[in-house]
Amino acid sequence: MLPTRLCIMRNLPSVLARTLTSGTSASPGLLDMSKGQSPIHVNNVRSKLRDIVGASTNWRDHVQAMQERKALHTLLAKQQEDLPPRRMKDSYLEVILPLGSQPEIREKYLNVHNSVRFGRILEDLDSLGVLICYTHTKQEMQQRSPLSIVTALVDKINLCQKIIHPDCDIKFTGNVSWVGKTSMEVKMHMLQLHDGDYSPVLDATFVMVARDPENKRPAFVNPLIPENPEEEEIFKQGELNKLKRIEFSTASLLKMAPTAEERNIVHDIFLNTLDTRTVSFRSRKLPPNSVWMEDAKLKALQICHPEERNIFNRIFGGFLMRKAFELGWATACSYGGSRPFIVSVDDIMFQKPVEVGSLLLLSGQVCYTEKNYIQIRVHSEVYNANTREHHTTNIFHFTFVSENEVPKVVPKTYGESMLFLDGKRHFTAVMKEI
Repeated sequence: MLPTRLCIMRNLPSVLARTLTSGTSASPGLLDMSKGQSPIHVNNVRSKLRDIVGASTNWRDHVQAMQERKALHTLLAKQQEDLPPRRMKDSYLEVILPLGSQPEIREKYLNVHNSVRFGRILEDLDSLGVLICYTHTKQEMQQRSPLSIVTALVDKINLCQKIIHPDCDIKFTGNVSWVGKTSMEVKMHMLQLHDGDYSPVLDATFVMVARDPENKRPAFVNPLIPENPEEEEIFKQGELNKLKRIEFSTASLLKMAPTAEERNIVHDIFLNTLDTRTVSFRSRKLPPNSVWMEDAKLKALQICHPEERNIFNRIFGGFLMRKAFELGWATACSYGGSRPFIVSVDDIMFQKPVEVGSLLLLSGQVCYTEKNYIQIRVHSEVYNANTREHHTTNIFHFTFVSENEVPKVVPKTYGESMLFLDGKRHFTAVMKEI
């Protein structure tokens, strides 16, 4: 197994290889704010969130608990200027996942390959991001927060370690890095203890939005004041991230035609798949070492039980990410024929909440491949059995690297060609990041 892993490492881009050997200081936006901070046990994060919101731990009482939150409307700020500004270190939190020092909690995080289940890490990051935002907006005189803070977008999660060890302690750190009127960007970092030192594993950027107590309308949040040039640079990067998201959304293939270069790519694929014996527009032939895109997908169904609800009694966003990741991993595994490793998660948009009791339909699709990289798109939708309607809730994008070079995925229809180009765009953006 070791020679195989070393071979994979040689196939990774040089920038990623350098990152694997870098220290904590290599993580962008990783500020030293740990003075006087007491780490929180990972099991206490969601209980703290319930205390802040006043959510019930019993499903039977959730309606009454949500009714009681209506009275908190009077505590909302009429304008952002009414709220005191905060510093980045005011929202800084550390969370410990003691896989090494508390072996009894390993089972939940262990996968069949004797490494950590990345889907569980996604759940922990989602909960931590919300808690960081509540820490930023906390008012000393208020026992419960009038804000409903939810995940709007996972901007990116980039990994710099392929293997997360199941018997070494993990530390999460994070803080609010940028603030708009009603939204907050949160930067989080995950490190793992090796030989007495914490080494970086991943960097994550989430965007959270604040809404009123009933989660119906936007609500203002405390402004953020950078204190030094380093924090000013981080804040400026948050502004740039927002502009990039707008630009990426504006150029979406669902809104605009492909570029001239992309149109040439699609036409070349069409020409390369023509059956030379018939030279017909309808007759297509699969090139060697290739797979039709329609044959490179997996589907799953999930019944959304109350156990998976968040503090607002919708389905927990981290749970949705875990299920989507696991389907994406299975899709990459079945396509590549070997164990895939997650490289990056990007551009997860939470379009609609998922209600308890929903039928959640997940569809994993290989949409782009290059050498031993596999770009996976997971589409999530809920099905209403009464109305027989489908509504999209999330689109997930995952970049995996396989142990071996994988077949090329080939689109056949125009719609599949757009999925191919969209996957290529996400893959190119990820490669620039890492």
